[in-house]
Amino acid sequence: MIVNLVKEGWEIIYQQAHALLAAQIAFAWRTTDRPVRWVDTLAAIAQHDDGQRSWAGKVGLTAAGAPANFTMLPFSLEQAQQVMEEARYQGQWRSLLTSMHLAFLYEELRGQHKTTDAFLDEQLQNQALWRKALKVTKKEAQKAYDLMQWCDRLSLILCRQELPEAERALEISAGPDGIRYDVRQQKEGRIQVIPWPFELNQFTVTVEASYLTQLQFASEAELDTALRQAPIRTKYWELVK
Repeated sequence: MIVNLVKEGWEIIYQQAHALLAAQIAFAWRTTDRPVRWVDTLAAIAQHDDGQRSWAGKVGLTAAGAPANFTMLPFSLEQAQQVMEEARYQGQWRSLLTSMHLAFLYEELRGQHKTTDAFLDEQLQNQALWRKALKVTKKEAQKAYDLMQWCDRLSLILCRQELPEAERALEISAGPDGIRYDVRQQKEGRIQVIPWPFELNQFTVTVEASYLTQLQFASEAELDTALRQAPIRTKYWELVK
């Protein structure tokens, strides 16, 4: 879960919803620079967080009883393996991009535990097998993954309310073209990406968020119940050139 403190309490955005926002961003990418297997790439971006372990009864609360943001949670090999298992059922392309994403996220953990190292080694081996089976080059696969990572990052910036004040720019990351991109919010609320990488000069993206007025919870079951009953609102961002 992505957890933001707001005036009324907590704003909760599920990671799967954030992934769908990332796919909306990718869908707007300029047509002349889209990676191979375009539809499959969009599906992989939209579903790259599918398989996240259910937090209910496990990792939903902080020690103080507040909803736990996903960044507060330790690496779970079980969860990473489940994410790959979910990807397997859709095909090798989603498996390849999902595996590259997990390697990107967790390679920094190499050397800490033998089981983690074995998982990371397995990803590199499988990626080579999938590229060969799909007849795509390493460069082609990297371009598609770089778009996934870029859209994932911009989606997180929006969902986590990380846009700076006073129209200051924030780096997103390098895109699939190797160019650095920045994002900033105009005074009236519209979002600019610089340089502009999208097909249209203006478009809107959305994500659903749940809202809790209760700040602390005695148990994860109580949080689960509150979330199921919480009002849901759609958040909108207008991106303009």
